Amino acid sequence: MDLNTQNNQQNAAPVSAPANKDDEIDLLEVLGILLKHKIFLLFCIIVGCGIGFLASNWQRPQYTSDALLQIDVKGNKAGKAMGEMGALLDVASPAEAEIELLKSRMVLSFVVEQENLCYNAFPKGALDRLTHKEGRMDLENLQIPEIAITEKWMAKVIDDSTYVIITPEETELAKGVIGKELVAPYGGDTLAIHVKHMRARPGQLFVLVQTDPLDAVRGLVKQLNVAEKGKQTGIIGVSFTHQYPDRAAAILNSIANIYLRQNVEMRSAEAEKTLEFLEQQLPGVKAKLDSAEKRLADYRHKIGSVDMSGETRAHLEKTAGLERQILELEQQRQQATRLFKEEHPSVQTIVKQQGRLRAELSKLKNSAEKMPLTQQEVLRLQEEVAVNNAQYTSMLNNIQQLRVVRAGEVGNVRVVDYAQIERRPSKPNKKMIFLGCVFGSFLLGALLIYLLQMTKRGVRSSLEIERETGVSVYAKIPESDNNILSRRKKGKNTLPLVEESPDDPASEAFRSLYTAIDFSIGEQKVVMVTGMVPGVGKSFVSKNLSALYAANGKRVLLIDADMRRGVVYSKHRQGLGDVLSGKASLDSVVSESLVKNMFTLGAGNSEVAPSELLRGDVFRNLIEEAKTKFDMIVVDTPPLNLVTDSELIFPVVDFALFVLHYGRHSMEQIKESMVKVDRCGDKPHAFVMNHVEHDGRGYGYGYGGYGYYGGYGKYGYSSKKKKK
Repeated sequence: MDLNTQNNQQNAAPVSAPANKDDEIDLLEVLGILLKHKIFLLFCIIVGCGIGFLASNWQRPQYTSDALLQIDVKGNKAGKAMGEMGALLDVASPAEAEIELLKSRMVLSFVVEQENLCYNAFPKGALDRLTHKEGRMDLENLQIPEIAITEKWMAKVIDDSTYVIITPEETELAKGVIGKELVAPYGGDTLAIHVKHMRARPGQLFVLVQTDPLDAVRGLVKQLNVAEKGKQTGIIGVSFTHQYPDRAAAILNSIANIYLRQNVEMRSAEAEKTLEFLEQQLPGVKAKLDSAEKRLADYRHKIGSVDMSGETRAHLEKTAGLERQILELEQQRQQATRLFKEEHPSVQTIVKQQGRLRAELSKLKNSAEKMPLTQQEVLRLQEEVAVNNAQYTSMLNNIQQLRVVRAGEVGNVRVVDYAQIERRPSKPNKKMIFLGCVFGSFLLGALLIYLLQMTKRGVRSSLEIERETGVSVYAKIPESDNNILSRRKKGKNTLPLVEESPDDPASEAFRSLYTAIDFSIGEQKVVMVTGMVPGVGKSFVSKNLSALYAANGKRVLLIDADMRRGVVYSKHRQGLGDVLSGKASLDSVVSESLVKNMFTLGAGNSEVAPSELLRGDVFRNLIEEAKTKFDMIVVDTPPLNLVTDSELIFPVVDFALFVLHYGRHSMEQIKESMVKVDRCGDKPHAFVMNHVEHDGRGYGYGYGGYGYYGGYGKYGYSSKKKKK
C-alpha cells in the first residue's frame, strides 16, 4: 500500500467533520496580526499625535454666549389643558412660532446691519494661527469697488493706529487711521473703509471681505441655536458662538432687543394704523367745524339775534344726536371693512343701523321745513356746527384713547437673561481632538493591516488541505526574522537557516519535515521540491532540507533544475543545462558548499528550451549517475503551474514535496495542481506550508518574503548566454 492510499484511509473518518471557517478572524487572531505589525501601528500612532497636535491648535477658540426669553402663554388655554398629552399629540407650542420668527430675516437683517456683520477682516498667517497670536480688526464700514469685489483685498498693520490697504495687484493703495473713514479711488470707483477697533502686531495681514447681506443672514442662522427649554414651558434659550466673546454677547443681545421691539410693534400695529388714519383726517374735520361756526356767526350778525323756541331747540338736539350716531357707525363700518368684506354680517348690520338713523333724520328735516325761513336757516347752520363739533370731539377722543393704548402696549415676549461675555472658550476641545486623531490613526493603520490580510485569504488550515485532497501536510514552517534571508537575496554564499540559527522556530519545523520525509521514502534517494507559483520559498526549503540530510552524515547533492531562473549558489558557471546539453560532465560542475557533505549543481546555461532538455532519458541517466555518487539527491524544480519542467521531472524522482504559501492559495488551485500531478504518474508526495504567520493560535514571525521569481510576469526563459 503506497503513502497516498494510507493518507486517504487515515483522512476518511474526519471528512464529515464541519469545515473550518478560515474566513473568520477571532480576537486572538486579530491581536496576533496587530502584534506582528506593531512597528507600523506605532508609526501610525506617532503620525496621529502629530496630526492631533496640529489639528487641535489650528482650530480658533470659540466663545458661546446664551440668552433666555419668555413667551406669554396665558391665552393658550388649550395647550395648558393638554399638558404633556399635548406633546404626545403633537400640539404646537406657541414658542415654536416665536422661534421661527426669531430666526427670520425680518429680525436678523436688522441685526446684520446693526452689528456690521457684512464687513469682515480675517487674520492671515498659518504660524500665527497655530500659536494663537492672531490679531483682530473690527470694521464699521467696508465698500469694495464692484469691479474688484471678488478679488483679494488685504489690510496691513503699520502700528497701533495706522494701517495700509493692499490691492489685489499687491500694491499699497492708501493709509488709514483707526476711527476715521478712509476713502480712496480705485479703477474708476471708490474704496471706503472704516476701522472701528484694531489690536495686532505691526506687519499683521488681514483679508478684507464684503459679504452680501443675504449671505450674512444665512450664515447667522446657521450659527444660531434656538430651542424651547422643556415642553410647553414658553422659555426659549438662544445661544451664539463667535471667535470673540464680546462680539458673541453683543450680537446675541442685539437679536434679543430687536426681536422684543418688533414683537411690541407687531402687537400695536393695528392701533398704530388707526391712529395714523385719524391724525390725517383730523385737520380736515377741524377746518369744516371752523367754517360752519363762521357761517353761523355771520348769519346771526346779519339778521340779528334769533330766539329759538323749545321745539326748535329739541329738534336741533335730536338732529345732532342722530348725526353723531351716524358718524360713529361710519367709523365702526370703516374699521370692520379692514377685517371683513362688505358682504360680512357684521358690516351689513352696521349698514342697516345707519339706514334706520338716516330715515329718522330725514323725517326731522321734513318737519323743520314748516318753521319760518329765518329759524330754518339758523337751525340748519346750528345743525351743521353741532354735527362737525361732534365729529371733531369724537375723533379727538379716539386719538387720545389710541395713544394711550400704543403707549401701554406690551408684547408677549420678555427677556429673562441677557447675554454675558464669556471668559472661557466653549470649543475646541483640544484633548478630544488630539485623542480622536491618535485613535483614528490607529484604527486606520489597523484597517490597512486588515485589508492587507484580506488579500491573503487563501487556505490556512492543514486539516482542510488533507481532508479535501487526501495528501498529507508534513510541516508548517513559520516565518523567520533571521538576517540570513536578506543576505541570501544579495546572492551571497551563506549557510542555510538550520545551520546558522538551529534554535529558530523555522529550523525546528525543518527538522520535523526531515523526519517525516525520512520515514516516508525509506531507502529511496531522490526528492523533488516544487511550488505551485513563484515566491512560495521552494528553494529555501530545498537548501535547508539538503543541509539536514548532510548534517546526518549523508552525501547530499542539491540540483537546481530551474534552468530559467536558477538561484542555488555554485562555484562553477556551468551547471545542469551544460550537462544535459553534453558540454560538461557531472563531476566537473558539482560544487562544494559551506555545509559539510552538501554539494550543489547550479542551473548552468542552455541554448535550447529547458523542457526539451528534460525530455527523453538524458535527465534520467543523470539522476542514475548521481545516485551512485551521493546518498541523497534533492531537486529544486520550477513552479508547477507555470512551466512543464516539473511534470517532466516528476516521473524520475522517488518523492515529491509541494511547497504552499500560507494563506495565498485557494483550495481550487491546490486541487487543480494535484490533478495535474496525478496525470504525470503515481508517486508519493506531500505538502509543506511555508510562510506560516502567527495568528494567535500558532507560532512564527515573518521573513518579510523571500521569493526569487517576483511574480508571474517576470518568470520566463531567456536564450542569452551568460558571460564566461
